[in-house]
Amino acid sequence: VIVHDVNELTEKLFPIVEAMQKHFSAGSGTYYSDAIFFLSVAMHRIMPKEITQIIQVDLDLKYKTNIRDLFDEFDNFPEGAVIGIAREMQPVYRHTFWQYRRENPQTKVGDPPPDGLPGFNSGVLLLNLEAMRLSKLYNQLLEPAMVQKLTEKYHFKGHLGDQDFFTMVGMEHPELFHVLDCTWNRQLCTWWRDHGYSDVFDQYFQCEGEVKIYHGNCNTPIPED
Repeated sequence: VIVHDVNELTEKLFPIVEAMQKHFSAGSGTYYSDAIFFLSVAMHRIMPKEITQIIQVDLDLKYKTNIRDLFDEFDNFPEGAVIGIAREMQPVYRHTFWQYRRENPQTKVGDPPPDGLPGFNSGVLLLNLEAMRLSKLYNQLLEPAMVQKLTEKYHFKGHLGDQDFFTMVGMEHPELFHVLDCTWNRQLCTWWRDHGYSDVFDQYFQCEGEVKIYHGNCNTPIPED
């Protein structure tokens, strides 16, 4: 077991993610302490080179299978993909991309699966650090000018840290992501059902198959065995 000092990590992270914080943080401006919420975005830059793969998970999870099985998903990455991530299971990005959707009525951005692009949820992440280091495209997307360009194109202002960045990049470059089955990140939060989206909520929230990981996001109770 290797323990990493949060302050040391933040010190390394901050220069890399400072530019994107103003677009994807809840506060106004960039807070040094907020940088840790972008850890996954630049993990390949701050971890030792000998570490080639990492699974990063939220704390509000309940495992119904051996987490080792999740490592097998790295073998399913298509060529060019650098990150494995499940789709967001609420219409949060239907809401966030409202202006882009209004200007582009034919877009799939923010639409529900299987044909739409509902965005991602970063509760369970497979980071192929080696692929992230080697991907010219991915590293270009971390540059402040590129972040600015995409946020302007999509009129994007979020507050969910790395999840927002991956979602926006996924709209533009889906080839960078291996989409995990919803059973690997079965989100339970239903906040958006009661906040204006009850008519379409179930299109996002449904998940067929035996759940491997429950995610009790927004403090939602996780079912007992």
